[in-house]
Amino acid sequence: MGRAFEFRKARKMKRWSAMAKAFTRIGKDIVMAVKEGGPNPETNSRLRVVIQNAKAANMPKDNIERAIKKASEKDTENFKEVVFEGYAPHGIAVVVETATNNNNRTVANVRAAFNKCDGNLGTSGSVVFMFDHVCNFRINEDTLGMDLEEFELEMIEFEVEEVFKDEDGILIYAPFDQYGAIQKYLEDHNIEILSSEFERIPTTTTSLTDDQKEDVDKLLERLEEDDDVQNVYHSMEE
Repeated sequence: MGRAFEFRKARKMKRWSAMAKAFTRIGKDIVMAVKEGGPNPETNSRLRVVIQNAKAANMPKDNIERAIKKASEKDTENFKEVVFEGYAPHGIAVVVETATNNNNRTVANVRAAFNKCDGNLGTSGSVVFMFDHVCNFRINEDTLGMDLEEFELEMIEFEVEEVFKDEDGILIYAPFDQYGAIQKYLEDHNIEILSSEFERIPTTTTSLTDDQKEDVDKLLERLEEDDDVQNVYHSMEE
């Protein structure tokens, strides 16, 4: 298995560990999708993806429908996606993705987390180049309509980096800019998309001692606990 598989395995139990936090994140994704393309998933590809992810996270159907309805209201405030970059202790690169309706609050909270945990909040572009920005799709193998080797050949034209199976389906990893083309291919071929997302995979990782890892984890946990934070990526070897 390749780098994406190892990255996925390391993050699997951490990503959506708290159900309430997961629903908060998905709720923001629904708002942003509806504000961008409207409340009809048939004509809004971004909303279709968010609904798929909501189902994968076991978000009740009623919750999804309520979130879409609320997001359609004119007085519902939109969220802005903002990315922060910096260093945790021991030179570990960190990228923080946020969705916020109050940028001043978010900036203050992220800066405070770095400062209190002996990290350094950097400027735009300071560490993001150390991560590959990728998209991934989880699909239902039963709807594939071909064997895995044939499917991998089909995916070559989309610059897909890895295709592999796990207990929950087939995973596809590809460059960030291939997302729309792959989504269209899967939908055109009636291949069920169970979930999809964007991730940042470090190009290199740094091995730390257990004590050093604890220092870094303090910052990562503090960032993850912030309601404005959607995702945190780092270059520490796990």
